[in-house]
Amino acid sequence: MKIAIEKSQIAIESRLFITGSKSETNRLLLLQALYPEIAIENASESDDSHAMRNALSATSEVIDIHHAGTAMRFLTAYFSIQENRTVTLTGSQRMQERPIRILVEALRQLGAQIDYVKNEGFPPLKIVGKKLNANKVTLDAGVSSQYISALLLIAPKLGNGLEIRLEGVVTSVPYLKMTLALLKELGVECAFADNRIAVKPANEIKKTKLVVESDWSSASYFYSIVALSHIGTRIELSSFKADSLQGDSALDRIYQDFGVVTSYSANSIVLRKAAECRFSEVNYDLSPTPDIAQTIAVTCFGLGIGCRLEGLHTLKIKETDRLEALKTELSKFGAKTEVTHDSLSLAASQTIVPNVTVDTYNDHRMAMAFAPLGLRTSVAINDAEVVTKSFPTFWSDLQKLGFTLERYI
Repeated sequence: MKIAIEKSQIAIESRLFITGSKSETNRLLLLQALYPEIAIENASESDDSHAMRNALSATSEVIDIHHAGTAMRFLTAYFSIQENRTVTLTGSQRMQERPIRILVEALRQLGAQIDYVKNEGFPPLKIVGKKLNANKVTLDAGVSSQYISALLLIAPKLGNGLEIRLEGVVTSVPYLKMTLALLKELGVECAFADNRIAVKPANEIKKTKLVVESDWSSASYFYSIVALSHIGTRIELSSFKADSLQGDSALDRIYQDFGVVTSYSANSIVLRKAAECRFSEVNYDLSPTPDIAQTIAVTCFGLGIGCRLEGLHTLKIKETDRLEALKTELSKFGAKTEVTHDSLSLAASQTIVPNVTVDTYNDHRMAMAFAPLGLRTSVAINDAEVVTKSFPTFWSDLQKLGFTLERYI
């Protein structure tokens, strides 16, 4: 499906409900599978979370998680400790191109039995579940925090707990802290200091209910919309909290540079365009929050300012090579963009080429990051249904704000 966005204006005041965080939901779904005493409220309805649920309840020998990268990492660890069960974990063609060697090697250090079905270092994986007695592992911390989180999520079920020693600079620290915070909420003893994480074993936990906070990554697109709107524009989003576990809550600080002020109430945030952007160029290290890089780059382009975004090395192994995809699609609008293996630089420009069609590369964030440009020019999004990976109601929510959309099959 292709969606065309006519140059739009939005309502001065709007209110939306955002689905639960995909990151929190997928962690809790795995923990719930290990500890049935857990009840989950406000869980994400994203494709990735549905893939996680389906895989955890599946009884077949072959489990296909399609495009769900988080599910691939977390389930690799989960099935490694399912005694007397053998599964082949596979996914889409792109998933079979995304590396997983670091996690597999770490699990093998613990005694896991995992074999590559096709290409060394990549899915599909044949996993023979067994009891893991080793409790110490060392791995490279600079590639994907999901590898580390995958180990942490199964750690309480290991007989001797787990000690992880991380080598190098840790990537996406907020996501590790999210995992540890959820474990602590369940009463699991864990600590993180000096590139060392320790988790104590916990055979049982108390019956508990956890409410998933709404998704800050999804909120990023509305920050972009407010930044590109007139002064006075106000959007209320629920259900969010000031002491969020999610690293992408850094949006409230970053978007102040673009004139967007965030106010917190009991369970929602209000985004308000208070001033025009006062900068001609901005610079951010997004290594803690790489998932908002696409949104920020498009916001800067729409505002006519330059940016340099660093700490983006993990974007090359996502649903697509997001850095190259950003460069390609921004250039269609006339942007001058340069990328390296871990950074993006965008030159300031007041010119936007109209009537551009954006390709999404099977990447939900490409579709949603570029949609706010519909406030500045007419734009079309190919394969627009890809947003269901994380935000199924995205397009209908844009219409609620006042965006003019046309759908083409």
